[in-house]
Amino acid sequence: MATTQRGGERVPPHPDVRTIGLQQVLEALVDPVRRRIVSELYAAPEPVSCGTIELPVSKSTATHHFHVLREAGLIRQFYVGTSRMNALRRDEFDESFPGLLSALMASSDRA
Repeated sequence: MATTQRGGERVPPHPDVRTIGLQQVLEALVDPVRRRIVSELYAAPEPVSCGTIELPVSKSTATHHFHVLREAGLIRQFYVGTSRMNALRRDEFDESFPGLLSALMASSDRA
């Protein structure tokens, strides 16, 4: 899938959250690096660039983790200049999976 232009922004493709199954979401979140990314985005008041989140993996591996999260419908990515920005699709996700993100964040706070 190719990156598209939308309102002057380059935007990678994003799936409709309503078409994502719970299995895909849980498989995306089984990895601790991806849970860390989701946790950081959950706490962020606005979108953040990929490099802002410190991860214990290489840049190419981080790119893979962001891709998995995007394909699972958890995050929205877009470019600002040369920076790829990331935001949690919280409202859309809560509509399809009510309470799941809140429960995951509460359990990761305890861990």
